[in-house]
Amino acid sequence: MTSSDAALEQLIRDARQWADEDPDPATSATLRELLTLASEGDAVAAQELGDSFSGTLQFGTAGLRAALGPGPNRMNRVVVRRAAAGLAAFLVDAVGAASPGTRPRAVVGFDARHNSDIFARETAAIFAAAGIEAFLMPAALPTPILAYAVRALDCDGGVMVTASHNPPQDNGYKVYLGRHAVPESGRGAQIVAPYDAEIAAKIDAVGPLSSIVLAGDGWTVLPESIAADYEDAVAGLVDREHFPARDLKIVLTPMHGVGGDTAVSVLKAAGFDDVTLVAEQARPDPDFPTVAFPNPEEPGALDLALAAAEELGADIVLANDPDADRAAVAALDPATEAWRMLRGDEVGALLGAHTVARLAAKAGESAKAGDDGAEGVFANSIVSSRLLSRIAATAGYAHQETLTGFKWISRVPGLLYGYEEALGYCVAPDLVRDKDGISAAVLIAEMAAAAKAEGKTVFDTLDELYLVHGLHASDQLSIRVADLGLLDAMMNRLRVNPPEAFGGSAVEVFTDLAEGSEALPPTDGVLYLTRDQSRVIIRPSGTEPKLKCYLEVIQAVESAAELPAARQAARTSLDNVLKDVREALGL
Repeated sequence: MTSSDAALEQLIRDARQWADEDPDPATSATLRELLTLASEGDAVAAQELGDSFSGTLQFGTAGLRAALGPGPNRMNRVVVRRAAAGLAAFLVDAVGAASPGTRPRAVVGFDARHNSDIFARETAAIFAAAGIEAFLMPAALPTPILAYAVRALDCDGGVMVTASHNPPQDNGYKVYLGRHAVPESGRGAQIVAPYDAEIAAKIDAVGPLSSIVLAGDGWTVLPESIAADYEDAVAGLVDREHFPARDLKIVLTPMHGVGGDTAVSVLKAAGFDDVTLVAEQARPDPDFPTVAFPNPEEPGALDLALAAAEELGADIVLANDPDADRAAVAALDPATEAWRMLRGDEVGALLGAHTVARLAAKAGESAKAGDDGAEGVFANSIVSSRLLSRIAATAGYAHQETLTGFKWISRVPGLLYGYEEALGYCVAPDLVRDKDGISAAVLIAEMAAAAKAEGKTVFDTLDELYLVHGLHASDQLSIRVADLGLLDAMMNRLRVNPPEAFGGSAVEVFTDLAEGSEALPPTDGVLYLTRDQSRVIIRPSGTEPKLKCYLEVIQAVESAAELPAARQAARTSLDNVLKDVREALGL
């Protein structure tokens, strides 16, 4: 017998044992079918079987996320039960150490993806059996409502079963910590190190599947008022006194996700009555039939919404991803007379400026003048635009850069507003300490309506920011690889032979982000800053086999008349920088 034959026999034994123990008849049947085909020599079945059992799905700062299916390397009831049991053990120990005698509390939410409700119910049952006071959301609801509930219910932990904007075959398990489990600044936020490793160790320590106890009852299904409480709180964010305009025609798409009803309710409660849902994408559908990839950033994802907006003569398009923690914006660009989606950095700057205006309006003229006593911090990820830092500084506010991900942004002490370029915005950290596409949509609508009342568009507002702070233009390059070893090779090349210039401008600052600093923990990535303030950041993706390159150039502009030429110059600069990035990577 060859080693490959022995490996196949061991794989088949492992798979048969899994199928015998699997509590889900659907995945058990799928596995048995794969076993039959693989035993008969079907190479495709053998490959799928091998990948499903090639290792154990690793729990990290993003929790769990993978394709649905049988085996330890897929999302299924066995993997979720083990994750829930490990998380329960972590919560019991953490709360017991921080507050002896206190019963842990945890809340579980879910979206409308395949098996989300099943994974959530079993998690609640395992929590209850472990002695945790467990709460289960009453229906498939947006991720921001779960994040809100962690804080509103004073919970020690939270679980959201979702794969966000991943393809339909995926699902995931996102974990939040609160109350006694983490310090104040992290309560209600997604997990970071070292909590991820501590939870992973507890999961690894879980015994046989048969040892995991699921309670028959003992958890509380929350009333629908939890969603209504969130809606009331978010609708209450608007400033009707200083920004009373509500004349805005909105087209909204929830992208077949769970955010549609909530977003419409909140917008209407905030006074925006002219909201039209994209009919083909209005209801939750785990198969996402009208989009190739349910992510507003993907080409074509907003085609139906843009067509509806053009037909209706709308002012703005708002889009949420399927779990509604992200928000996208599109509008008619006067420069091209065509509809386009704004980049995340553009929306991030607009919301930052609107936040400053709201704070100034409430504080009075001294805050408008940007007195140095302004309290609170604006924040964005290091790969996002530098424009927000200039907006904050001009208004007298502190600004902080963080590592990529809202698990870091949401932990900034004194946070007033934070964003990342990947369409994530936190406009109300006291309510939701995470990105929230619904509260962001409400303040985007308030901002757009205020601009319209003055005869302007959101693009005019952007231009006003550029006249004060310089035209900031950004772009991205993503390089997908089949071999993860190529990512290490490309990063090593950038470190050993750092480029001397980008876009014809000499590199003046080279920073190896892996070395860390007082401001940022170590992370795999490199940063280049050139003499003309062009910036290039290159890092491996944390969730996909990709190398991601983030580019930004700044073009000085003195008057509105110079803006068209400045935009063209910025585009040319970005193209030149892109060319040099490709050359530096050996592409």
